[in-house]
Order: sequence, then C-alpha cells, then structure tokens
Amino acid sequence: MTQSKIKTENTVPNPQSRRTFLGQTLAGTAALSLGGMLPGFSPKSYARILGANERIQVGMMGVNSRGLALATNYALQPNCEVRSVSDVDTRAADKCITTVEGIQKSKPKAIPDFRKALEDKELDALVVAAPDHWHAPAAILASKAGKHVYLEKPCSHNPNEGEILVAASKKYKNLIQMGNQRRSWPNVAAGVKAVRDGVIGRPYFAKGWYTNNRPSIGVGKEAAVPSWLNYDLWQGPAPRQAFKDNLLHYNWHWFWHWGTGEALNNGTHMLDLMRWGLNVDYPNRVTSSGGRYRYQDDWETPDTQVINIEFPNNTAMTWEGRSCNGRTVEGSSVGVIFYGDTGSLQIDGGNAYKIYDLENKLVKEVKNDLVINARDRMNPSQALDAIHIQNFFDGIKKGTALNADILGGHQSTLLCQLGNIALRSGGTLEIDPTNGHIKNNRQAQQYWKRDYQRGWEPTV
Repeated sequence: MTQSKIKTENTVPNPQSRRTFLGQTLAGTAALSLGGMLPGFSPKSYARILGANERIQVGMMGVNSRGLALATNYALQPNCEVRSVSDVDTRAADKCITTVEGIQKSKPKAIPDFRKALEDKELDALVVAAPDHWHAPAAILASKAGKHVYLEKPCSHNPNEGEILVAASKKYKNLIQMGNQRRSWPNVAAGVKAVRDGVIGRPYFAKGWYTNNRPSIGVGKEAAVPSWLNYDLWQGPAPRQAFKDNLLHYNWHWFWHWGTGEALNNGTHMLDLMRWGLNVDYPNRVTSSGGRYRYQDDWETPDTQVINIEFPNNTAMTWEGRSCNGRTVEGSSVGVIFYGDTGSLQIDGGNAYKIYDLENKLVKEVKNDLVINARDRMNPSQALDAIHIQNFFDGIKKGTALNADILGGHQSTLLCQLGNIALRSGGTLEIDPTNGHIKNNRQAQQYWKRDYQRGWEPTV
C-alpha cells in the first residue's frame, strides 16, 4: 500500500501557544460553566473575572520537579486557584510560589506541612506529587479531611496501600484522580476505543516499553541534612534511615525503601493503557526478570526489567523497561502496541496512533502536532495534561465520571507492583483474578505491604 492510500488524520491543531491551546480546549469541551472563553481574554485574565467561589481551590504537595510542573498547569487553569504550597524543601517551595504568583497574580500560602493545609476549610482539593512512599498516605489523610485528590502515579507504594486508598475514597466519598493523564489525551483515548471496538479484530496481546539513558547514582555517603530540608517530614511514613548525599531529589526512585523502580515510575502509564485496551482488571499469572546490570552503585531497583502478565480471558501483556539504554522500540522511546487477529495498533509517547494490517502495512495514522518529550521527567505534555485536570474539575463541579478513578488507578498500579514482587521473590505468581491477591506464596506475600514509622500507619 502506498503512502497516498493511507488514511491520515490530524485531530489536534498546532497551537500558537500552550495557553492558546488551553483556551481552545476549555471552550471546545464546555469546561467552564459560563460557556467558554470570552473573546479577547486569556485564561489568566479570565480567572480574574471568575469569582472565588467559581474557582476550585487546590493545595500543592511536593513541588520540586513534577510537582512544579503540575502547580504551573493548575495555576494556568482559568477555573482554579492554587491556594497553598507544601514542600519539605524551602527552596522548591519558594520557587513554586513565585512561579504560581506570576501566573495567577495571587500568592499561594507557604504551608510546609501539608497536614496543616488540609485544615483549611476553603481548600477543595490536594494535588500530591511527593515521592512514592507518600502517595497513598497523603491521599488517605486528604480523604479523611474531606478533600478531593489529584494523585500522581503510582497511586501507592505497595498493594496493601492501594486497597486502603480505594476503601478510603469509598468511605469518605471524595474523588481521587490518578495522574495517568493519557486517559484524557483525545487521540490516545480514540486509539484505545478503536482497539476495544474491534478495529484489529480481537486484541489478545499487548506490548509496552520505556527506554532512557539514566546515569549512575554512585555510592552515597552519610551527610548532614541540608538546612533547606525537613528530612524527617520527607521520610514521613517510611521507617527512618540516615540521610545520604545521593538520595534527593530524584534518586529515591531507585531505593525500595521509598521508591518503586522504573516499572511504577514510567511503566504505570503503559501498563494502564494496555489494561484499558485489553479490557481487563486483575491477572491470573505474573512473571518478571531483570536486575541492576548497567552500573555498580547504590541503585537497588532493576534498571532492566521485563514483566509478563496473563489474564483469564485468554489475553496477555508484556512490558520492557530499560533505564540505562535508550535504544528505541518501534522508533519510540515509550509506547504500546496491541496485537489482534486482523491487525495491530501502535500508540507511541504522544497523542497519536497508527493501525497496521496483518501484512505490516500502515492503513491509518492519526497524528498530533503538539511536541511531546516522553523523557522529560518534569513536564512532557502540559497542554494535553490540562484536559486531565479539567476532567478532575468536572468531576468535582458537575459529577462527571473521572477518566482515571482510583479503582482503575489501583488496578493498573497493582500490575506493576506484582511485576516487581515476582522479580524480587524469584518465581511465578499465581493470582486470584477476582481481587488481584497473590495465592499460596509466602515469599511473595512479604512484599504485599511495608513497615511504617510508628504512628504513621495509613488506616481508613
């Protein structure tokens, strides 16, 4: 088939700016109850028109990297006001406050301990972008305080926390949107819908991947806690360990005590898409292989890993993560392919997809002009992520169903966690497909939950 016969679509216009795209998105989806943007007004100026009661008041928790990007994006939303900033790093908090004030023209309060921010009766929602060991405990505390939660992926550090989090949301009847934002990207959602509608026949296998060229983190030394850091609050629910000079701010990802490895750091996105496309919930079998191969240093989680997951409806998926070798797969650093009995559908790191027939010929391509850098760990897709944020707001204001509710977030996070547990326990996991629990495996069961600093145990 020649290129001229390929059906090509481009469903997202090339914006003059991210802010222009945001305005078009809000108007096009009627995200504002007043019917969209007024002519001649930017989202920032529009926000000043809206009364305080019309703007959702949010607090930010964890604003050094991804959290700063989220704070920026929330401040850009015309129907939102960032009310408070909480971070254990005074430098990060100051930078975030300055950035947000420059956008929304009102200064958020500096409240280092997010628990104090939760006491604010005017606060509607908490955005959690702290390290993984904080995700579920912070979201649970926010739920108990009657706040809605936007929770960065993964939703939990371990499976037990995920279950407690789901139970908490059910009990306190708040909304928790997980930050697997591709659920709200229009072309990605359309591609997944096409898979489920049978465009490639019955989808029976999916492959996902993530690649990068991360450097060594070296061997850390115990050091004095910096003056700008509240290390005790940073550790929070995790049992106390001495401060080392190679831990903050990003390397905690690679320590089991606080982090969850590349599988949950980036694999969560792709495993979520695969679970969505194959229309599955809990698996019946999980295996994994891998290790820390590239460097000899303090990095504990695997830098190279393959997770294989089988489901009771005769489907399967696999995810490959390579933290320290950036060779792409199918021309993309990150992506997913669904395989069916009449063809395949590929979603790369952006808001686009391609369909191939069984002869490996491209038969349809849906493109997106927005430039997305999947390896940007801070802010790969600001304009598209605004759609996910607005879906969260619509859930709060209008009762709209969330694109990434916490039950689905837990189910996708659990797939990654089971992969890590299979790797660490060294065997095949037999899983109860009704609830995702590991069956008859004491070695694996020890990783289902964690120990906590006394007094910090999360409870419903």
